[in-house]
Amino acid sequence: MWNDFSICVGTTGFGGGVWHSPNGGETWSRIRAPFPLGSQVRGLAVYPDNPHRILAGADTGVYRSEDSGATWGKMWSPMEGMPIWSVAIDPVDTQTIFVGVKPAALFRSRDGGSSWAKLPVDMAQQCQIGPPMVTKLMVDPQDHRIVWAGVEVDGVYRSLDGGDTWNHIEGGVDPDIHGMAISLGDPKKILASTPREIYATTDMGESWQSVVKTERFPLPYSRGIAIKPDDPNVIYSAIGDSAFGSTGAIQRSTDGGETWETRPLPVEPNSNIWALATDAADPNLVLASSLFGELYASSDAGDSWQKLKREFSEVGALALVPN
Repeated sequence: MWNDFSICVGTTGFGGGVWHSPNGGETWSRIRAPFPLGSQVRGLAVYPDNPHRILAGADTGVYRSEDSGATWGKMWSPMEGMPIWSVAIDPVDTQTIFVGVKPAALFRSRDGGSSWAKLPVDMAQQCQIGPPMVTKLMVDPQDHRIVWAGVEVDGVYRSLDGGDTWNHIEGGVDPDIHGMAISLGDPKKILASTPREIYATTDMGESWQSVVKTERFPLPYSRGIAIKPDDPNVIYSAIGDSAFGSTGAIQRSTDGGETWETRPLPVEPNSNIWALATDAADPNLVLASSLFGELYASSDAGDSWQKLKREFSEVGALALVPN
């Protein structure tokens, strides 16, 4: 099953860049050209209309693969030298690409990356942790005019016109946004993961409700969040003991966040669980990474997990795509 999928891992630190496995984690290669040595890759996005096409955002620019991550080409962009933290692709018009950077700002291309424009959105440039960063970008698959941006630490931004104008969602949600996800249930929910709480809105961000205070979890620090592609009631939450902690865990809810369970991992993680990845081609496959380089894989929607053999430096992003 896993042999039918490729894994791409965006890494930072020593050996940073993109690592690629064509067989579900059995073997790996570090993509050298065109990534400069030490590239810091924190953004990966799979094209909704072609899962073999992937975008990567780094501090050295924007890159694209046409073959499930085996080879890459560099795209021109004005973001070169800006740390890219998030990338999103319009599911209806895949020529439209959004990029979020640090210090927090948004860029958009409407022609597949040939040209770019900085979007008119006034985001905070300083906070208690230094310059804020755009940790998550999402385009609503049911209405591609709706675009969401989550900023650490400056809260949630929303556009209703494809990114032309933006509103800063004031209040109701902790501004320290670590991750976001769209749950396409009835009603549709926008989920936001923050250090100590997961929130949801069903009215386009006008009001927010607490899904869970993560003090209820065995480890209190919440990071990534993901939804099972074929079941909006199944939510995965990546947690740890602190921002740069010594251990992590994975929480799963099968009832839309009403109740949660800790899914056992084969070993104790070496740091907090940071990122999660799923793919609609096989909704039961789930990939998770610890901040400091471990990968965990599940083929049964999170019931059980195995640790992949390869370990990396610091993991910034994950992508799981069919071959």
